Amino acid sequence: MTETVLKWHGHACFDVTTAGSKIIIDPFLTGNPKADIKKEDVKADIVLVTHAHSDHLGDAVEIALKNDATLVTMVELGWTLQEKHSDLKVHAINYSGTVRIGKISITAVNALHTSSLDGQYAGNPMGLVFGDKFKIYHAGDTGVFGDMELIRDLYHPEVSLLPIGGYYTMHVKEATLAASLLKSKYTIPMHYNTFDAIKSDPNLFKSEVEKTGNSTVIIAEVGKEIRFDESGKRLD
Repeated sequence: MTETVLKWHGHACFDVTTAGSKIIIDPFLTGNPKADIKKEDVKADIVLVTHAHSDHLGDAVEIALKNDATLVTMVELGWTLQEKHSDLKVHAINYSGTVRIGKISITAVNALHTSSLDGQYAGNPMGLVFGDKFKIYHAGDTGVFGDMELIRDLYHPEVSLLPIGGYYTMHVKEATLAASLLKSKYTIPMHYNTFDAIKSDPNLFKSEVEKTGNSTVIIAEVGKEIRFDESGKRLD
């Protein structure tokens, strides 16, 4: 049976091995005080970027070029990166757009945030739902919004990765509501405690979500594997 393996590398960066592909999302490693790996260490087939802010775009271009990997992001940011790096393989998609790479489908969904590169508008931000049979939702930087129910109804993610740090994104209260809208089997908090401005308590988030009975919260440890089988059952 095919396993899906997630690792958190601090902030909003995860690597995921699933359906024969190695995926890294929002690889902010250089300058990330919580990161346990360096960009040179990353092996990836697919690089996913939710928006252009430096703590999400991070080392994505260097990783993609080094690994001859395909970078998937929002259309305007994708075009900009391709103009700057002619050798970069890019899929520049838009909301509800889906691309398939190998066995992995990647769909862009809404996110309530902003996006800029070098002080200039860089298209809209997005969340991403990706995987084969086992689907993961990476919310990117976002506030809570009612159409998270549509993400649940359309894509049925088994795991939702939600920011809880506040200030730039949802805090615990809003992220708890988001988890209730999504009703994923598992929810993993992210984008917290990297810097003083986004301090948050993942144990409080776990307690509040699990009071609702809508999801089981996994508090990831940086660099530690979280494993699931194809049916969505956690193996650890």
